[in-house]
Amino acid sequence: KLVESGGGSVEAGGSLSLTCEARGAEWASSCMGWFRQAPGKEREAVAAIYKGYQGVGESYYGDSVKGRFTITRDSEGNVVNLQMFRLQPEDTAMYYCVADPTACGVWYAQGFTLPADFRHWGQGTQVTVSS
Repeated sequence: KLVESGGGSVEAGGSLSLTCEARGAEWASSCMGWFRQAPGKEREAVAAIYKGYQGVGESYYGDSVKGRFTITRDSEGNVVNLQMFRLQPEDTAMYYCVADPTACGVWYAQGFTLPADFRHWGQGTQVTVSS
């Protein structure tokens, strides 16, 4: 089970943080991250991080958030945090925590990832950025 927290509303230029904890599915959480979906749009990969040594492995970012968002993972590897800086109205979306044993490898190999690459999804948390 993926348990999300954080999110909310902020003005453009502001910051927010999202947290996701993987409970009872440690075998499936080697790769954890976030997707988002804005109204009327397809789901978009935001970021993901591999569970490497002491929970810290390679991280990956969607093009639209590179340089503004940072994904980190705790030393045990079961909690992922997404720090979002310089938020813009186009960042407004439902953000979903995702996990999968192999999805980070797919992102590394092909340079992008798709929703189908992640088999485990959280319920989602809303992020709203006002102009």
